[in-house]
Amino acid sequence: MLVYSATKQKFIDDVRSNRISDVIENEVSRRLNRNSPRSEVASWDNSLRFMMSALLDQSIPASAGVAIEYNIPLTNRRVDFILTGKNHKRDDTAIIVELKQWQYVEVTQKDAIVRTPLGGSVRETNHPSYQAWSYGALIEDYNETVRFESIRLVPCAYLHNMKQAEAINDPFYEHHTRRAPVFISQDALKLSKFLSQHIRYGDSNNIMYRIEHGVIKPSKSLADAVASMMRGKAEFLMIDEQKLVYETAIDLAHRATSDNKQCLIVKGGPGTGKSVVAINLLVELTNREMMTQYVSRNSAPREVFKQKLTGAHKKTHIDNLFKGSGSYVNAEPNTFHALIVDEAHRLNEKSGMYQNLGESQIKEIIAASRLSVFFIDEAQRVTLKDVGTVEEIRRRAADCGIDVQELELASQFRCNGSDGYLAWLDHALQIRTTTNTNLDDIDYDFQVFDDPSAMRQEIFEKNRKANKARMVAGYCWPWSSKKDKQTMDIVFPEHDFAAQWNLDDDGMLWAVAEESVNQVGCIHTCQGLEFDYVGVIIGDDFVIRDGRVVTDAGKRAGQDRSVHGYRKMLKEQPDHARAVADQIIKNTYRTLMTRGQKGCYIFAKDLETREYFAAFARPQAATQQLDAPGDSYILDGLHLPTVTRDQAVPFKHHVPVYDLSIAAGEFSTMQSAEAEYWVELPDFMRVSSDLFVSRVVGESMNRRIPNGSWCLFRANPGGTRQGKVVVVQHRAIEDPDHGGSFTIKLYQSEKIEEYGELVNQRVVLKPQTNAFGYKDIVLEDELEDLRVIGEFLSVL
Repeated sequence: MLVYSATKQKFIDDVRSNRISDVIENEVSRRLNRNSPRSEVASWDNSLRFMMSALLDQSIPASAGVAIEYNIPLTNRRVDFILTGKNHKRDDTAIIVELKQWQYVEVTQKDAIVRTPLGGSVRETNHPSYQAWSYGALIEDYNETVRFESIRLVPCAYLHNMKQAEAINDPFYEHHTRRAPVFISQDALKLSKFLSQHIRYGDSNNIMYRIEHGVIKPSKSLADAVASMMRGKAEFLMIDEQKLVYETAIDLAHRATSDNKQCLIVKGGPGTGKSVVAINLLVELTNREMMTQYVSRNSAPREVFKQKLTGAHKKTHIDNLFKGSGSYVNAEPNTFHALIVDEAHRLNEKSGMYQNLGESQIKEIIAASRLSVFFIDEAQRVTLKDVGTVEEIRRRAADCGIDVQELELASQFRCNGSDGYLAWLDHALQIRTTTNTNLDDIDYDFQVFDDPSAMRQEIFEKNRKANKARMVAGYCWPWSSKKDKQTMDIVFPEHDFAAQWNLDDDGMLWAVAEESVNQVGCIHTCQGLEFDYVGVIIGDDFVIRDGRVVTDAGKRAGQDRSVHGYRKMLKEQPDHARAVADQIIKNTYRTLMTRGQKGCYIFAKDLETREYFAAFARPQAATQQLDAPGDSYILDGLHLPTVTRDQAVPFKHHVPVYDLSIAAGEFSTMQSAEAEYWVELPDFMRVSSDLFVSRVVGESMNRRIPNGSWCLFRANPGGTRQGKVVVVQHRAIEDPDHGGSFTIKLYQSEKIEEYGELVNQRVVLKPQTNAFGYKDIVLEDELEDLRVIGEFLSVL
């Protein structure tokens, strides 16, 4: 999502007219559904005036593009300022500028970390050069359009209030300042020169629009990447607080001794990268020959990681790296350099099958290691025996005479990077009151189903692509199939739905087992793991009555150990028992409903509960029909204002929508007039008479154009077509997706010289797909009949 986009000249005019902060504030309110703090508004006013001054250099073209507050895909991180255009080679270029109002910094001994006043105190944070570079690297990593269309990303940082450059440009940070130069107050002219060196020509190709609407590659799964991480490959780029946590832990590991033990608590919600940082620390400290182990109470993530490492490492080596939290009852003090505890909120008081060994898992872990790192999210405590809290860790550390450092992860990488979805979920589950009272403008696929069979079918469909969609449920149905393999556990006869809990044969590997999409998992088999899509069945332990959440631990299955001891507690301390159980049940569904990176689908057994969640859900694109002329979004899946032919202002406000199977020929005024629907492009896109919109159907280009996507094209493009994605027509073409004589493919040609001119000898139309069965279309005969109908510009 992009908050502000304009030409350089329009941006300068907005700043000079003192309206830039108002424009951005209004867009933040409209697009992000939040109010902007006064400090944020003041920072826009201040920093953007400095950027305007830098852009006054006349060698920077007036038609260059300016983008402000660009949301990096799949995260909640935003880029301050981007300047787009073409460099001296006419390559599409985007300069990423990280803006800071800092006045001074201090050098640290941690890679890419500086100290500066933040929030009323001097704190450690990322060096702005590293931050700018990491944001650019993230965009390039996630956005396939940037890579495939060779859009150059150039990072830099501008600290316009800083007078002294010695610390920020200290040789210790040279590796980062080389990749992303940093400019201070006195470097204003240097910044202008830097910008003009990389942006020589204006943005004639809608670069920022293509980036914003580019094809986003699937998110990497930690489980899938763990093997290559153990071999030393940096699979996940650590940004912002993740980098600070990582470098702090490395520093503490080197400082820690038997007489100077260290303890680090890292707080973070779902998807903030706790497990990613934990595994990175395990790899790095192990490579530095420090005896380190990854510790978790829940065995599911451990077993999944071990399974992914099988074959790449010896079993004994793997087993020595991943341990349960009860492994340190009899450990000698300071045996380990570091113990890295993931999901520390799940730690128990005692260990052993009967919870009768040791005194405290937290105390035992602290005692057994010189450095103990606890990654924790107290809102994911889901059993009565979970004692992992920040307060308890601090208490146990104090008993051992150890000082504790505390850091927090905030960068969101799950739920499509949407902080709004997480805040709404807390509001909807009535965990806490937030301002996110609906799902408006939240970019996350949340749907409520009236039929569990329909939800299961949707999960099946989502699972076909990468085996990363699963169904889960609250533990409200007995696990009868554990003894009788033919018995169905979760049954809704009125919906013709029957399913089993996760198979006992899969154990804690249910989340990655090949056929486990057919079963339903529970909190114990999915906590600490993630999927692309998750379907959640809500049982009678969580219902809505007159708009209020009512929880009942008595509705949980008798086999559910998470509420073991509840009935006894209910007799002895009824109010306390209900309060604790209420928190556990809400935390359970919060955890289940945040397992999906891209989407969460729910079915509630209780009708009133279904209706409660359905009231929050936005209408899905699938409900929009072509025959709804009163709706401004009348084309299925095209989320741009659309009008009929009679309502259009052709090529001033609107461009035509074509059915390529009909319009595959020379585009003409007559055909334009016959277009039934016309689309209004965003304000920052220049409407011209050669643009049109069409839908691409099929999987032959799915690496760049997802099946069913609405796309923007330029009709009858001139110049070279080499290496571009184009719509072509030829009598010898029989497209594998629709059988027509036209196709959309990557164009490559081989030319020879005839009579002083270069002519095509052979044209190869290449699919770009991860699907099977697609081959190059090779044309060698009658190439003079080959027509290039349009050039693909972007997915809308």
